[in-house]
Amino acid sequence: MLNRKLTIFSWSMYDFANTIFAMNVISLYFALWVTVDMKGEDILYSLALSGSMLLAAISSPIMGAISDRIGKRIPFLIFFTFTCCIFTALIGLTNRLFFGLLLFAIANFCYQIAAIFYNALLPQISGKGQIGRVSGYGTSLGYCGTIAGLLLVRPFVLKYGRQAAFIPTAFLFLLFSIPCFLFVKDRLAERRDKFELQIRGAFRKIKEAFVNIKRHPDLFNFLIAAFIALNAINTIIVFMSVYIKKVMGFTDPEIITFYIISTIFAIIGSFIAGFITDSLGSKRTLSIVLGLWCISILLAAISFNKIVFWVVGPLVGICLGATWTSARALVIDLSPPQMVGEVFGFYGLAGKSASIIGPLIWGLIVWAFGFLGILKYRLAIFALLLFLGVGYLFLRKVQDKKIALGDDF
Repeated sequence: MLNRKLTIFSWSMYDFANTIFAMNVISLYFALWVTVDMKGEDILYSLALSGSMLLAAISSPIMGAISDRIGKRIPFLIFFTFTCCIFTALIGLTNRLFFGLLLFAIANFCYQIAAIFYNALLPQISGKGQIGRVSGYGTSLGYCGTIAGLLLVRPFVLKYGRQAAFIPTAFLFLLFSIPCFLFVKDRLAERRDKFELQIRGAFRKIKEAFVNIKRHPDLFNFLIAAFIALNAINTIIVFMSVYIKKVMGFTDPEIITFYIISTIFAIIGSFIAGFITDSLGSKRTLSIVLGLWCISILLAAISFNKIVFWVVGPLVGICLGATWTSARALVIDLSPPQMVGEVFGFYGLAGKSASIIGPLIWGLIVWAFGFLGILKYRLAIFALLLFLGVGYLFLRKVQDKKIALGDDF
């Protein structure tokens, strides 16, 4: 029992670690470094992010299938995490915009691929009927990592500027990943095939998975819903700091405080969502969360003073925490045990594809309507509502797993 608790805690610590990167690099300091410090357009950040996401989207199903075929997750997790940390640290050593964008693209690609192997470890460390709860533990601890990362990096930023955030962020990401590397073990039998056979087998299984997904409407509709809704959610994650800096007029200390408060509510949301997921079902929980997302985005679009926006932050935090908890559980509910890595790969494909299109649409709207001043950002926010609404409609087509007991997939 003690070993199992250590395994779950160590697995969750990777959530703690990688959200430090997600917040400090993707959501906060790199976006502001590009658009404020280096005077770059939003579209430049959109292109760097979308390019790395395109490569990650193409690679995700292949990586998931190969890990299933080989029977290993941890070695891949270690490699991509370490590489991400190296290139993140290098951003802190450059003062050239385009070189910084290239380093970010490589770091983000590795970060996204590492998450595939991390998520695929969830079924083997969770007890029966506890996937939602364990997923909630990971997400909650992950947002604790967000707060820790903000607080630990804040002194460097306030003293030396935003670029000083990247080296300590890389160090913290790697440091807090170590428990997962050491105490979470692969339990799948290792495949001894030659590597060429493993690759061919992986591609064959990808083709089979596409066929299976088309034959099972619940899984197919969920992946479509995830793709559409994540266009909005991923774009919010990427450009929220730019929005509150340029539209709402927040100072850097206020932005950090805003994110800390929002993250506290994300912890609460993810923790509660884990129990609600196990009680109501992952599909019902995710449907409720998407409705709350629509309310949050609408408030963000019509907020004209900081007081109202301090309400938006906690709502977005709750939505973020609950989304990752319930969606990750729904992926597993809809996946056969022998194909969890592959299905997570396709889920990653949906999410990463959304991180190609959503930020590009944001960047294009801001660029095309530049003559409108800060109003261009409000138009971009309104555009995200459409994605959330259509995603919700597709999610409604997914049969609740607590009812669909006869589903054979």
